[in-house]
Amino acid sequence: MQLWVGLGNPGPQYAMHRHNVGFMVLDAIGEVHDFTAPKKQFQGWTQEGRIGNHKLILLKPGTFMNESGRSIRAAMDFYKLTPADVTVFHDELDLAPFKVKVKQGGGTAGHNGLRSTDQHIGPDFRRVRLGIGHPGHKDRVTGYVLGNYAKAEIEDLSDMLGAIAAEAPWLADGDDTRFMNDVALRLARD
Repeated sequence: MQLWVGLGNPGPQYAMHRHNVGFMVLDAIGEVHDFTAPKKQFQGWTQEGRIGNHKLILLKPGTFMNESGRSIRAAMDFYKLTPADVTVFHDELDLAPFKVKVKQGGGTAGHNGLRSTDQHIGPDFRRVRLGIGHPGHKDRVTGYVLGNYAKAEIEDLSDMLGAIAAEAPWLADGDDTRFMNDVALRLARD
């Protein structure tokens, strides 16, 4: 079993924030792969389903970004999972908008959701980094990250979410390179 976590903040006022792109990805994966309806569990919302031969739990922590790790730890303990079973989808300032990269382990790069996750489960989980780009100056980061996607970005956002959901079987299989390549190819065609 794998636990796929989308980082974000709960509530409709945050729904379209760049910081919530992890939630958006899980919604797309759950819909495309016909997961169960969301259920309140582990201080968040879970959906269950299969991708290929893999059983997956999708988790959207409801603890707000800064406490995401508590929710992830609760789910891991319940299902007796290790950090190697966990994949976290999160926004990434240091990647160009709508670029998708996967890496195993690493630092938190100032991301409060990653910092909380690291504190609760350690650094050895897989990360799917979802590029949001950088606003250019560090003083503008908070407003940018906690700002909505611009109308001009919605089509690209939708394309990225669709590509990730379509190529999710490669991620479930552990073929991170094929997943990244196929997502990039889909986005280059659009």
